[in-house]
Amino acid sequence: MSGERIWLFDTTLRDGGQTRGVDFSHADKIAIATALDDIGIDYVEGGWPGANPTDDAFFASPPKLKNAKMVAFGMTRRGGRSTANDPGLNAVIDADVPAACLVGKTWDFHVKTALNITFEENLDMISQSIAAAKARGREAMFDCEHFFDGYKSNPAFALDCVKAAHAGGASWVVLCDTNGGTLPDDVFEIVSAVKQACPDVALGIHCHNDAGVAVANSLAAIRAGARQVQGTINGLGERCGNADLISLIPSLVLKTEFETGIPKDKLPKLMALSRMLDERLNRAPNAHAPYVGAAAFAHKGGLHASAAQKDPRTYEHVAPETVGNERHYLVSDQAGRSNMLARFAEFGIEVDPKDPRLDRLIAVVKEKEFEGWAFDSAEASFELLARRMLGEPSDYFSIGRFRVMDERRFNAKGDLVVESEATATIVVGADTHHEAAVGNGPVNAVDTAMRKALVSAYPTLADVELVDYKVRILDANDDLAGTGAITRVLIEFRVPDGTTWRTVGLSTNIIDASVAALGDGMIWKLVHDNVPAP
Repeated sequence: MSGERIWLFDTTLRDGGQTRGVDFSHADKIAIATALDDIGIDYVEGGWPGANPTDDAFFASPPKLKNAKMVAFGMTRRGGRSTANDPGLNAVIDADVPAACLVGKTWDFHVKTALNITFEENLDMISQSIAAAKARGREAMFDCEHFFDGYKSNPAFALDCVKAAHAGGASWVVLCDTNGGTLPDDVFEIVSAVKQACPDVALGIHCHNDAGVAVANSLAAIRAGARQVQGTINGLGERCGNADLISLIPSLVLKTEFETGIPKDKLPKLMALSRMLDERLNRAPNAHAPYVGAAAFAHKGGLHASAAQKDPRTYEHVAPETVGNERHYLVSDQAGRSNMLARFAEFGIEVDPKDPRLDRLIAVVKEKEFEGWAFDSAEASFELLARRMLGEPSDYFSIGRFRVMDERRFNAKGDLVVESEATATIVVGADTHHEAAVGNGPVNAVDTAMRKALVSAYPTLADVELVDYKVRILDANDDLAGTGAITRVLIEFRVPDGTTWRTVGLSTNIIDASVAALGDGMIWKLVHDNVPAP
């Protein structure tokens, strides 16, 4: 068992998208898939082709991944139809991605009551659908829906479903605890029994968290012989969610003898990955999340803090920096110098580790993040802050006055319309530019006015496109904010070659916060175009 490989399968973009209140945009899905690929996930399930316009757009032009395989999800063929005559199945296996994961019934109760078909027909649906996906050149996987309930009800039939998928050519047969009610001992026993009965089948595990033990169940299944594990970032998913890969991955890498596709030097990216998802969903990060929560390595006054200061290992099961976190003493923070230097290296900023300006920069970043700035998700704003504090010039322009007016009225046709008009004054060197523009909403209007003023001085800004815009109200009850109610704006930019970057603005006024984020976005582009500042 020592050194055996565990394959990581992320279903955030599909199963995680079923979370109440979660609605991924096209830009969200591309950014999340790219981040998962970068950290070393083996399979990224992008969604269900044919299920909704967002998934259709995503699979029409899926992101080019360097390490992971993109997976399309869907159902086996329907009863009474051939695989060639099932549009739903064909939409999935025709998607231009290397792998397909098909779900089917493995609980005899569902086959009899929900599908109202014979056991033989259900087995044919499984094997034929998997074979059809494989014939299209896809790596075919089968999700055994409600497997643990099915095994408890009728072990022979549940095993027949596993064998049918294997006979059809499935590379993985994934045992699903779909209602999340199975406990770790049962998971271990059942997966062990399946492995013994089907030794040639490559088994996976997919656990929901309704009993609060999805990560424990996943680890139990791996011990019993599963070699693929499915889950989501931050445990997203319907009802109580899925196994949380942000907890599961470091547990596998740091606490077991198994190997994954994520090397230890990539583990520090876990916290940024977790925060990135939360920011895209406008959710407050869970401060008490294992490994990556802000309180995961926080020591309060008293016995624990005293012992931790003498030897942090006393109350820390892993070193916080191994997962991108840092130790906090709630009276006085200890800064993460190594994390800061690692981020500098990503941006190509060279700085002496002994440079005294680092301490000031770390203090400023901590202060701003306490106020509500989100530099994990707005890497461009962080880079500009660092460059400014290290003395690099970036004063390409200054933003003077701006004004935004919204008019709600009925037009000549009697239709209700809302129009936004903005004016902006931009100073570039000794020149002052004043422009006005009409836009689709106040942010688009002020962006257009700013761009008109800037493009004459900096033509490379003409190709910059806003692809995502998120607003979040922070208040005194928010773990990320320590002041009164303020507005945080996150903006994502893109240029035709596919380069994207994100900035953040913070203010009590939503337009002011937007203007700050827009300004950073333009300056970051000029810095990376090596345009000289006036």
